[in-house]
Amino acid sequence: MDVPRTGVARKKLIRRIIYAAIVLTVIPLITWGLSRLQPAAPTVERATVWIDTVKRGPILLQVRGMGTLVPEDVLWIPATTEGRVERILVRAGATVTANTILLELTNPQLENDALDAQYQWKGAEANMVDLKVKLASARLQQEASTAQLKAEWTRAQMQAERDEQLLKFGLAAEIQSRLSRTQADELANRHRIEEKRLEIGEESVQAQLAAQRVQVEKLQALYNLKKSQVDQLKVRAGTEGVLQQLGSGVAGSPAIEVGQRVSPGAVLAKIAQPWKLKAELKIAETQAKDIAHGQVASIDTRNGVIPGKVIRIDPAVQNGTVTVDVKLEGQLPQGARPDLSVDGMVELARLNDVVYVGRPVFGQAQSQITLFRLMPDGKHAERVPVKLGRSSVNTIEILEGLKVGDQVVLSDMSAWDAHNRIRLN
Repeated sequence: MDVPRTGVARKKLIRRIIYAAIVLTVIPLITWGLSRLQPAAPTVERATVWIDTVKRGPILLQVRGMGTLVPEDVLWIPATTEGRVERILVRAGATVTANTILLELTNPQLENDALDAQYQWKGAEANMVDLKVKLASARLQQEASTAQLKAEWTRAQMQAERDEQLLKFGLAAEIQSRLSRTQADELANRHRIEEKRLEIGEESVQAQLAAQRVQVEKLQALYNLKKSQVDQLKVRAGTEGVLQQLGSGVAGSPAIEVGQRVSPGAVLAKIAQPWKLKAELKIAETQAKDIAHGQVASIDTRNGVIPGKVIRIDPAVQNGTVTVDVKLEGQLPQGARPDLSVDGMVELARLNDVVYVGRPVFGQAQSQITLFRLMPDGKHAERVPVKLGRSSVNTIEILEGLKVGDQVVLSDMSAWDAHNRIRLN
């Protein structure tokens, strides 16, 4: 027979209430626990990042710049006069001496002017010779006249003395003696005047000769100038070296060719001495502030490293860089030539005892950045703030945030800027 059950419904109700209370208690606890959990760290392949260890010791502060080798002395040869290119005797790349003729120009008008100037000079010289002869003849006549007057004065003086003696003895009249003396004195005065005229005549001769000599020298200088211009139609190298190019080499400027007319001042050739080169480095303006004259440098030509020394720093900034000239002090390697691309290092200073690490991708001197530092398990890295000091090409000084032995990621980690921790796989 069936036995009636009592209190079953009540027990079910109690059990349901207990279950609901448990659910209502556990769900908030789970939600609170989940909210306290950190987000999962993203995974980064260890092989794709650059990890370096913080060290202590000496470092060499350097700055790097790309550049080219350029000649220390470059000779640009201009056209001194207008002309037409008749012949080109030497092409770019040839070794030349001071007397090597590079090309020949022609200018018929200039040649005619030089010939005319020569004739004028020779004519002025002939006129000077003729003037000398005429002046010499005139002087001889003046000297003859003076000598004749002197002889007449001497005779008159003797006549006067004779009449004075006769007068003493009463053998001549007084009037005759006085006339003789007057005539002698007159001839004496005329003789003195002629002597002065002779002296002045000599000065006049020298003045006329000097004026004619100036004219001769003027025409000779004009002829020498014209002749020099004609001689310069044969364009010579003027120095020992290698012919770099014919023409200015400026974009849009035509090269020198036979038949071309050139105007005065136009660049005809460029000559350099390839055994006397220097390096022109382009240093970023932010790194060039500590460069000074005399600092040691090294130039990598891809075929050898040459020691050098800073000799010039351009005062102006161009396209964000400063041009630094380095004098090469070692022997040039084979293949070194003008316009060769080189890589240069300039030594700024030596730091003997500093904490340093490899230079991060975005690490600038005297700045503060964040880096991922490896945790003790070696599998995770956390972001830490780091204060940087002085920097070199490959290393940078650590002022705060890291200690010796720490390992940090130096690669570009901008893709994980939203995360403070990463997992290295």
